[in-house]
Amino acid sequence: MRYISTRGRSPALSFEDVVLTGLASDGGLYVPETVPQFSREALAEMAGLSYAEIAFRVMKPFVNGEIDDETFRRLVTEAYATFSHDAVVPLNQLDANHFLLELFHGPTLAFKDVALQLLGRILDYFLKKRGERAVIMGATSGDTGSAAIEGCRHCDNLDIFILHPHNRVSEVQRRQMTSVLADNVFNIAIEGNFDDAQAMVKASFADQGFLDGTRLVAVNSINWARIMAQIVYYVAAGVALGAPHRKVSFCVPSANFGNVFAGFMAYRMGLPVERFVIATNANDILHRTLADNDFSKKELVATLAPSMDIVVSSNFERLLFEAYDRDGAAVAELLERFQAEPAALAEAPLSRLRERFASHSVDDATILEVIREAHHRTQEILDPHTATGYRAAERERCDESVPMITLATAHPAKFAEAVVKAGFPGVPLPPHMDDLLEREERYTVLPAELSAVQQFVAENRR
Repeated sequence: MRYISTRGRSPALSFEDVVLTGLASDGGLYVPETVPQFSREALAEMAGLSYAEIAFRVMKPFVNGEIDDETFRRLVTEAYATFSHDAVVPLNQLDANHFLLELFHGPTLAFKDVALQLLGRILDYFLKKRGERAVIMGATSGDTGSAAIEGCRHCDNLDIFILHPHNRVSEVQRRQMTSVLADNVFNIAIEGNFDDAQAMVKASFADQGFLDGTRLVAVNSINWARIMAQIVYYVAAGVALGAPHRKVSFCVPSANFGNVFAGFMAYRMGLPVERFVIATNANDILHRTLADNDFSKKELVATLAPSMDIVVSSNFERLLFEAYDRDGAAVAELLERFQAEPAALAEAPLSRLRERFASHSVDDATILEVIREAHHRTQEILDPHTATGYRAAERERCDESVPMITLATAHPAKFAEAVVKAGFPGVPLPPHMDDLLEREERYTVLPAELSAVQQFVAENRR
């Protein structure tokens, strides 16, 4: 198994190199050169297996022997032993044929735990094998930071620096990051917004000289290993509801598009998927592109679903690569135009996407309405991101005989503000977090200046 860039101008890499590299040198994202295939028999055999066993079987072809089977099985088992539910990602029935896939039973109550609990262990394995240390730098609007910290806090060969916008994340989100007092964990509160933090991380990856040769590693969704780990829960949910003997559909609250692309990869590998529904909030570049072929940037809108507040969905590039028949030059040309002006997809690629994808956009008023409606109909309290998926799934179902699986991306306690605005008293944190608001915090406030951030990282790495 080799991995190639979506822009076609970088050398093919092994799994180990892709995990440690992140972004391709030509600015593209890595994808497998060939997509592994599961037969109907192989999929059927997964029904009833543990989540860890399904994960091992789904991911093994991507690892391609670069981690021996015994070790990889151990890493997978250890990663999912950190989840509070024995099913890891249980299905919750909402109506006769609509199901909620609960992805929030990990340590930080968000879907990103599913990939990051494993990614930290894989990174530590490869670095130990090479005798290297590495620095992780990441920017977060809330969820990615805490999940990355929890995934890497026990790693011997990694130091992790997470930037968040000062006073612009919820208290629960901040404390999930800043109350982790491990020696290799550093939280930086930037006196700016998320885009400022993200820009400084990107600039640091572009010029890593400030680290004097230490490797800088990405744990955001540009890293292929995160996509690989997310493919698993699509397969697990599909076979639990009858695949491959019948089709299923998925509705995915979407921002950076990594979650949806993982589902598309499960489909490419043989999972029979009728339709993917992309749910967005008011930041709706994905919906506008699919519905109106309006592939253009719009000003960021702050919403009740902040983890979906994004102007550009970076992982959409991976799907464009598939839609353009893996023509890296065509993808690069489209994205160059997109950076300068509003762009549009060519007719044939857009038609291919519309065959498998639908989309729906939900504003803040509707999010609150849906939280109330879903509770009335199901007794479930949804977080605001999952609420966008609930509404999109209801609006875009084209065949009610096909099971619809909506991804529940976060526990509602993480977004108490929206739940309270919807008219509820709030949602208690799970027992392992019931003292979160009293825990000691540790973080450093820095100006939104690249030199200040890079100096802090260089001086504090171990």
